[in-house]
Amino acid sequence: MAAAKSKAGTAKKTGRGRAAAHTVPWNRAEPDRVVLVSGPEDFFAERGIGRLTRLARDRFPEAETVRLDAAGYDPGALLMAASPSLFADAAIVVVQGVAEASDPFLTDALAYVAAPNPDAVVILRHRGGQRGKKLLDQVRAAGYPEVDCQPLTRDRDKTDFVVQEFRRQERTAAPDAIHAIVEAVGQDTRELAAAVAQLTQDTVGQVDRAAVDRYYGGRIEASGFNVADAAVAGNVPRALGLVRHALMVGVDPVPIVGALAAKLRQLAKAGGAARAGLGPGQLGMAPWQADRARKELRHWRPEQLAHAILVVAKADQDVKSLGRAGARFAAEQAVIDVARAARAI
Repeated sequence: MAAAKSKAGTAKKTGRGRAAAHTVPWNRAEPDRVVLVSGPEDFFAERGIGRLTRLARDRFPEAETVRLDAAGYDPGALLMAASPSLFADAAIVVVQGVAEASDPFLTDALAYVAAPNPDAVVILRHRGGQRGKKLLDQVRAAGYPEVDCQPLTRDRDKTDFVVQEFRRQERTAAPDAIHAIVEAVGQDTRELAAAVAQLTQDTVGQVDRAAVDRYYGGRIEASGFNVADAAVAGNVPRALGLVRHALMVGVDPVPIVGALAAKLRQLAKAGGAARAGLGPGQLGMAPWQADRARKELRHWRPEQLAHAILVVAKADQDVKSLGRAGARFAAEQAVIDVARAARAI
């Protein structure tokens, strides 16, 4: 199969005429003789590989699809899979586990990338780490595309992802409904996508907060984000009740303290931006988060915010090093201390 052309402006040309290495998100991946799918987020990798194989089949319906495991690899299997057969001239080869690849696979793959079959698409899935680095460097140096699959770590990125998922379903959701979804299942990209799929299947029209509450109200109530909101607002009874409820229903202490830390970082960013004259778009937060942080910041003095940040930093160490009982106590105490700091104004 002829190599797919890269979009203008996305890559420079090498001396051999191929485009220099470039990365793309999963939803812009295009088939090429070799494609590297890298990064730890398996959900995006699965979508990217699905898109690549679908587009390759659209171009060459007769192509065979072969799946290989780089860890349990038989020497010669890659060349055989990527070669024409009696039944098809084109081939699609998906290789999983390149980060745990055997020596025979790395030997064969290095040789293959140096002289790939023009009528084959070979997709290499590498989750990260140093194993296979020479192969990755060779793929990149040859100018083949890399699909970058990184986890969503910022709330703004999770919010944007949920919005895009609704658009994929040709639906919309109210901003507070999107916020609620992120609060309920925001730690897992796959769960975020599943939540959107369920809501679009079981509702009509714009998805509102009431619909999210019907499906995920219990999880939202027990989430670390809800606990953090109450603590930052200085509502000690509500914060204490929520953290105890969350711990009782099995929420791990680590994400509770993580939510507190994220909330305090937002307040610190909002305070720093106000002093520096920066606008909402420069905070690295969704607009609703920036507005909320600015409003919440009115109830905090700088010294109390600094004290709360130190408290949560200590709690973060404790919940990761102490036993279960100690971690639960550390999380609960951090919530109380932050709520009391917010009241000390």
